[in-house]
Amino acid sequence: MSISPGSLLSPVIDWLNTHWHPFFMLISKIVESSLDAIEAALLTLPAYGVIGILAISAGVLLSARIGLLVIATLGFCVLNNQWVATMQTLALVSVSVFIAVLIAFPLGVLASRHQRLEAGLRPLLDIMQTVPPWVYLIPAVIFFSLGRVPALIATIIYGIPPMLRITTLAFKQIPNEMLELGQAMGAPPFTILFKIEMPVALPTILVGLNQCILMSLAMVVLAGLVGAGGLGSEVTRGLTRMEMGLGLRAGLSIVVIALLLDRLTRAALQRKRKIYT
Repeated sequence: MSISPGSLLSPVIDWLNTHWHPFFMLISKIVESSLDAIEAALLTLPAYGVIGILAISAGVLLSARIGLLVIATLGFCVLNNQWVATMQTLALVSVSVFIAVLIAFPLGVLASRHQRLEAGLRPLLDIMQTVPPWVYLIPAVIFFSLGRVPALIATIIYGIPPMLRITTLAFKQIPNEMLELGQAMGAPPFTILFKIEMPVALPTILVGLNQCILMSLAMVVLAGLVGAGGLGSEVTRGLTRMEMGLGLRAGLSIVVIALLLDRLTRAALQRKRKIYT
């Protein structure tokens, strides 16, 4: 006798798809509108105008070296004729990371305070990080059809575990003396959280954000398989057409964007450490 997980889950998925279809369509419209708005904002100005604004902002807020890196990496995407695809990928990654952080951060804070919740989340996070990423695309495509929405959902699921784990670790490492000091001064819990705990935990949280961004960016190629657009679709198109040049240009663009986002978050982390030391 064998047990088929598919035979057990299929009736549930069919029921959800039948009775909750309007809800899934509402989510799809909200996600599509958010992505369209971000893409429109990124593509309104000419490419070199966007690069100039981002480079100046990075140079002022972080360092001149990071500003030059912005020019080099995004300029590479322009010269590769991958600017529009790059902006589509950045829109997808930014929305997915925002939602992943919105889910993972409060859960991480709660898990740091309640051991039972942390113990219950641990095996779930292990499964989320162990299951092959493309498996997440299957139910997402069933509920939301092909396009950017299932790619976004799969990216969110893939980005939650590192952010949640590191947030939990960050708050568990806060010295008890600092919490006791806040309580002795009569500060309410929210004041202790945002005025005492957050500044101490922020450098470690930024490490989790860095990992969440990179894990989300790693999903863009798989997202191209379901018609999400962006650099992932360019890589997929190069594979299906056996065009090495197209696949290589898109792949290198993904690499330089990953490098840029990694260095941006690292520079922000170093800046925060200097502030609190």
